[in-house]
Amino acid sequence: MVQSPIKAGFLDILGFIRQSRFRALQAVTREVVELNWRIGEHLSTKIRVEGWGQGTVKELAGWIQDQEPGVRGFSASSLWRMRQLYEIYKDDEKLAALLRESSWTHNLLILNKCKSIEERAFYLKLAVKEHWGSRDLERQINAGLFEQSILGKPILSSALRASHPLAEALFKDRYLVDFVNQPEAHSEGDLQKALLQHLKAFLLELGRDFCFIGSEYPVQVGRRDFAIDLLFFHRELQALVAFELKIGEFEPEHLGKLAFYLEALDRDHRKPHEAPSIGVLLCKARDTEVVEYALSRNLSPALVAEYQTRLPDKRLLQAKLEEFCALVEREDDRLG
Repeated sequence: MVQSPIKAGFLDILGFIRQSRFRALQAVTREVVELNWRIGEHLSTKIRVEGWGQGTVKELAGWIQDQEPGVRGFSASSLWRMRQLYEIYKDDEKLAALLRESSWTHNLLILNKCKSIEERAFYLKLAVKEHWGSRDLERQINAGLFEQSILGKPILSSALRASHPLAEALFKDRYLVDFVNQPEAHSEGDLQKALLQHLKAFLLELGRDFCFIGSEYPVQVGRRDFAIDLLFFHRELQALVAFELKIGEFEPEHLGKLAFYLEALDRDHRKPHEAPSIGVLLCKARDTEVVEYALSRNLSPALVAEYQTRLPDKRLLQAKLEEFCALVEREDDRLG
């Protein structure tokens, strides 16, 4: 049905309204963080120079409430957090600028749940890049994404590294799909159906640049019909991304089928301006050494990742990370 020019003009105006509303919300977000930063800076100076303590800050909170009845967000504990935020980021201009791109709620989550400046920087950057809501951000922190990103880099085939140098930064070693609510014993069909039912959550887990194309995506080779479990397109990489699901442990022969699908996509479905297609084998479990051997001479742009249906134990991840960092320090001392 062809739209009338008048209706097309209506849509243009609606677009203007929505864009303006979005910019206004962004401006409000920045102003709230900027205000709290200025308050934190002022408190830091008063505490350092004039010896303000908890009693003074508590008195300040009560005085603000008397002057501005009903105003929220300026309790004594909130004021201390503003000061803490300022003191943590004051010497890092890049992070100080970046935190203004996130909401105050995002900043509080990162401030309260993250221990190191490296971890805070990691989540600040990702929250802005991926446009995470506060629930998504909290979920990724609880899942230990920072720890996992250091402990487990994605294992890529040499072909994938050559054709897509950015792939290591854009794919994960493990994907958390706790939203699927699957029992311990489930079929590949059950997993696929659950991922489709929670497609929005799965896309958030994959990353902002993933666009869903279809499930059981048909490819025909010779006289036979085949189907790819899940097919996506990645905007930054400008490539089709085929996901094959395996509910058991990774086996080297799984890569043969995936390579076959990628060849079919590149020959018959890839557009001239697109980069070579990428394959992701998403398994319930895998032996890292077996994966490395299997991918070492694989000629297709592929990787093998795990899916997790439950939140990992973050304390265990943190302990492993501390152990890893200590090992790296000892190795640096030995070589230095």
